[in-house]
Amino acid sequence: MKLRLSTVILPVRPWHKGGSDQWVRAEELGFHAAYTYDHLSWRTFRDGPWFGAVPTLTAAAAVTDRLRLGTLVTSPNFRHPVTLAKELISLDDISGGRITLGIGAGGNGFDASALGQEPWTPRERADRFAEFVPLLDRLLTEGAVSHSGDFYSAEEARNIPGCVQRPRLPFAVAATGPRGLKLAARYGQAWVTTGDPKIFEEGTPEQSVEAIRGQVDKLGKACAEAGRDVAELDKILLTGFTPDRGRPLESVDAFVDFAGRHQELGFTELVIHWPIPDSDFAADQGVFERIATEALSQLR
Repeated sequence: MKLRLSTVILPVRPWHKGGSDQWVRAEELGFHAAYTYDHLSWRTFRDGPWFGAVPTLTAAAAVTDRLRLGTLVTSPNFRHPVTLAKELISLDDISGGRITLGIGAGGNGFDASALGQEPWTPRERADRFAEFVPLLDRLLTEGAVSHSGDFYSAEEARNIPGCVQRPRLPFAVAATGPRGLKLAARYGQAWVTTGDPKIFEEGTPEQSVEAIRGQVDKLGKACAEAGRDVAELDKILLTGFTPDRGRPLESVDAFVDFAGRHQELGFTELVIHWPIPDSDFAADQGVFERIATEALSQLR
C-alpha cells in the first residue's frame, strides 16, 4: 500500500483571523487528511488561544471539499460516548463522509482533571477506554442503544440516521499497550502511534525505529488473536514525538529518509504538524510545503 501524507493543524488560530486559511491550503497541497487535537488545553499552548475540536472541524468541513478531517486524538478525559456519537454523526453529515475519529485512552495532561475529577491511573484509563470504544461503536451503528456499564450509561440513545460512511465512520485507535492494541484489532480501521515516549528525550532515531517495530509486531499478534489480518488496518505515525523531533522537516531529503524508514515498518500514513512559529512545532513553511508536494514522489 502506498504511503499517504497528512497534517495536523492545532486549534490555536482564531477563525475570524484567518484560521480557515490553513485548512484550505492543506487541501490545495494535496494532503490526504488534516487532523486536529481534541483537548481542552495542551502543554505549552495552555495559556494561549485554543479552540474546540468539533466546531473547528465543522468549520473546516465547510471550506474544503476533498480533504479528510478528524481528531488525533479524542479521549474519554472529558468526552461521553452518547454526546460524542451525536456530534460525530453530525460532522460526518456536514463533511459528506470525510471524518475519521482518532481515539485513545488519554493521559494525565492539562485537561485530565478539567472537569474536577482526580486524574485517572493508567489502569483506570484502560478500563474506561475498554468500555468507551465498544459503546461508541454501537452508538454509531445502531439506531437506538441502551447500556448500563461501570463508567457509562445510555438509555435508548437514538442516533438516526447514523453516519454517512457505513457501517460507521472509521476509528483510528491510538494504542501501544496490550489492552489498547486489542481494541485496535477489534474495532479499528487504523492504528496510531507517536513512537515510544520512554526514549523521546535521550534515545536515538535507530532505537526509535526498533521500538516502533516492536509495537507493529504486537499489533500483528493482537490482530491474529482477534482473527483479523493486520494488513486490513492502516498504520498511522503522528510525527514530532520520536527522538528525531523536528529534524525530518528541515529538508525534503531529511523527510524522505525519515519516511522511507517508517514505510519499511509498514506505515501507510505519516502525519506532520503544520508549522507554528516560536513553538515546539516551528518549521520553515516553504520547506513544509515542498515536503507536502514533492516528498512522496521521491520516496516512490
